[in-house]
Amino acid sequence: MLFQSFRIRTLLIMVIILLLAACGGTQETASDTNTAADNSSTTETQPAAEEEEVTISVSGAFALFPLMTVWAEAYQTLHPNVTFDVQAGGAGKGMTDMLSGVADIAMLSREPRQEELEQGSFLVPVTIDSVVGTVNATNPNLEALLAQGITPEEANGIWITGEITTWDQLLGNGNTDAINVYTRSDSSGAAEMWALFSLGEAQEDLVGTAVNGDPGVAEAVRQDPLGVGYNNVGFAYDQTTGQPIDGLRIIPIDLDGNGQLDEAENFYATRDEFTTAVAEGLYPFPPARVLYLVTKGEPNAAIANFYRWVLTDGQAFVTDAGYVKLTDARIQEALTLVGE
Repeated sequence: MLFQSFRIRTLLIMVIILLLAACGGTQETASDTNTAADNSSTTETQPAAEEEEVTISVSGAFALFPLMTVWAEAYQTLHPNVTFDVQAGGAGKGMTDMLSGVADIAMLSREPRQEELEQGSFLVPVTIDSVVGTVNATNPNLEALLAQGITPEEANGIWITGEITTWDQLLGNGNTDAINVYTRSDSSGAAEMWALFSLGEAQEDLVGTAVNGDPGVAEAVRQDPLGVGYNNVGFAYDQTTGQPIDGLRIIPIDLDGNGQLDEAENFYATRDEFTTAVAEGLYPFPPARVLYLVTKGEPNAAIANFYRWVLTDGQAFVTDAGYVKLTDARIQEALTLVGE
């Protein structure tokens, strides 16, 4: 009986050992299987991560706004994960928004201030634009004005010193009607360029009835038969037809100061004719100027990628939008800035 009891206990112990061994082997096998499955999903079956969603906010110059919206739309088509919020409010507002962190990029239509550079402004040139003088299309002095044009000295008398107040003083035609002068109330690159062309030093030197924004000045002159102002090209010529905006005419510049507009100086009939003259260096700088996109410090990866596209494939949109391409050398310099 004792032997039989011993055999039973022995058999029970062996069974327990076998069961424990079996459980341990199964547990180890399951662990190995899970590890293999994890490795397989990481290296073979896991889908690639989608591109990160990015929103880029842009604020600033009316001058660059039309082209920037074209660029933004085209780039978003190529990169659906990137969204742009583009707002025009003047170059000064754009720089303030960018430096304060309200916007990622400023559109700048003038050279930067020293204090803006000291705060970390990082400029990338992207295109060339111009400011032009504008006059009401029904002005009774229009024919004489288009035949004569104006010089920087005459613009100085109208917009800076205020000494030229009548059409007779400007044209010598006996018309004593007043010249109604309009300027920009918002901080703008267009105003600074027009001030520099008019032999002033800054926007604050300009006199006249102050109106907000490019559209505001254009509309004020359109509503005033005796009005004169200045506008960025995109707000002086119709974007669709390339003709001067209905109700406006462009004031030509008498480049050689001989008191008449010579044939070589007469390139204002259409936007394309005008921008070709700018590209060939016939229209003076200022009021022509380089336009910039500006970030606080070097641009992040998403913005740098956009900049590189703007300076390469994006240049295909420049001419049709009424702007002038940078030279190849200037484009290469800009690409170097953003780490081509």
